[in-house]
Amino acid sequence: MLLCIDVGNTHTQFGVYDREKLKNDYRVSSEVVRTEDEIGIVVLSLLEHDGIKPRNIEGAGISSVVPNLTGILERMSQKYFGCGSMVVNSELDLGLKVGYDEPLAVGSDRICAAVAGYKKYGGPLIILDFGTATTFDVVSGDGVYLGGAIAPGLETAAADLQRRAAKLPRIELRFPENVIGKTTVKSMQSGIMFGAVDAMEGIVRRIKDTLGTDATVIATGGYGKIMSAHTGIINHLEPALVLEGVRLIYEKNHRKHPSRKSR
Repeated sequence: MLLCIDVGNTHTQFGVYDREKLKNDYRVSSEVVRTEDEIGIVVLSLLEHDGIKPRNIEGAGISSVVPNLTGILERMSQKYFGCGSMVVNSELDLGLKVGYDEPLAVGSDRICAAVAGYKKYGGPLIILDFGTATTFDVVSGDGVYLGGAIAPGLETAAADLQRRAAKLPRIELRFPENVIGKTTVKSMQSGIMFGAVDAMEGIVRRIKDTLGTDATVIATGGYGKIMSAHTGIINHLEPALVLEGVRLIYEKNHRKHPSRKSR
């Protein structure tokens, strides 16, 4: 079994793969004040709840956009599972070419999503990841990661609006029944949610125009499901896309990164 970890700015997702099958996945907050022991105890309890024995974990793959947590998770993997870990970056054998001007600056989550998306659907491909930021990642038909766009995520936009406008409240991020809001809360929900849909559709259209061809559009991330339900441009919803990319990259590089070390 392989432990795959996707560290985002807000949440960290853990997934346990038995070969190619995702057996279970779990989401916890990305708190940088946690130690490897605190995280280890949480992960062990989650696995125990589902009957997964720690000794069956033979390796760990980590995608992280929070540098302070990366080393903590590496130490946690060694201490609690007795295995080494592979941290995803653009210098590994990815199975696709990174055509970014600064390859090392590409977020590992974007790399993993591109690898998994291209493996499953081919290209050209547009991947929408709805997290703390909303990212748009583009893969060409011949497997080159071209780059993309980064916009504020739903929670980020809502929190910034509430913080900067003294009389605006915190809101639940859901779509209102009508685009014309009859209350302040519904007006904010309309502007943020429908605004995000229209921005997303506009950027996807611009990307397709730039490519000069149609492209498969995949959604992932915490708000992928709710956004997919309110647009016709998304072809596939893949909630575990980044975890799947971690698995694929790990397996492609595992001989260079021994998985199990002596206890």
